[in-house]
Amino acid sequence: MKRVIAAAACLFTVVLAGCQTDATDGVVRTNEPSKGDVTSFGDAFDGLKTVSDVEYHASDQAVAEAKNQFRAENYGNAGALFFKATQLSPNDGNAWMGLAACSDRIHRFDLADRAYARALKLVGPTAEYYNNVGYSYLLRGKLQDARSNFLKAYELAPKDPTVANNLKLLSSSVQNIER
Repeated sequence: MKRVIAAAACLFTVVLAGCQTDATDGVVRTNEPSKGDVTSFGDAFDGLKTVSDVEYHASDQAVAEAKNQFRAENYGNAGALFFKATQLSPNDGNAWMGLAACSDRIHRFDLADRAYARALKLVGPTAEYYNNVGYSYLLRGKLQDARSNFLKAYELAPKDPTVANNLKLLSSSVQNIER
């Protein structure tokens, strides 16, 4: 039994050796060098990053690839990549917004509604959120709901050109109703 405890203590010590704790602030620091050029071996140990400084998320690469696919109008591929991003980082509001937008473009409004609901919880009622939901309703032909959401977006970001363009698009849609 004593050997098991001793082995566990050694393993715990080895695991802790990978981290450093600053006695003054108690922040665990990674062994990753700070941003900037490392000109010598000694520079690699100056200015270690704190965990809170790390800007990388597991979903970053998938989101970047998804945005490229979306711009190329490959909405199915983009949707699959945004979905992957939501699985890698379930609290990534941008990934959920992207998934919702892709779902709109492939007319899977049931999936879009679920993704928008999740995005609202994560990003809050932003101009981008209301603009995207408005566009979703525009694609569905629900012009009153689209207008309501575009106006909420406009109130939050009156100088946003995307919101202004979507309001113009809505206006032209209302004027050109085919019966």
